[in-house]
Amino acid sequence: MPVFRIHRMKETTRQQFRWAPHTCGVTSLKPRDFEPAGEVAASGFYDAWTSLRGFERALDVGDVLESETGEIRICKYVGFEEARWVLPEVKTGLEAVPLAAGTPLTDALSVPM
Repeated sequence: MPVFRIHRMKETTRQQFRWAPHTCGVTSLKPRDFEPAGEVAASGFYDAWTSLRGFERALDVGDVLESETGEIRICKYVGFEEARWVLPEVKTGLEAVPLAAGTPLTDALSVPM
């Protein structure tokens, strides 16, 4: 049976998420807004939700399930919708450095005879 990783949305983010208007399409998620909360074995996303329902660790709106294959679904009022982690762009510090410095070597390959 597949195992799904549970990511709980932090409470401060959850309140904003609950009151935001519903959007269609893929939801972009920031990893910093979630905390790992264990795993659940289930045959699918809705089966995982059903197996946790009625317990202290039940899934709430804003919580995320991640499959073994990396597929991510976020729990919304209308069900589970596709989501994607958005990772911040890594700055190396080389963005401001010019591509090349100095004079071009156009005659470097020509050998005097």
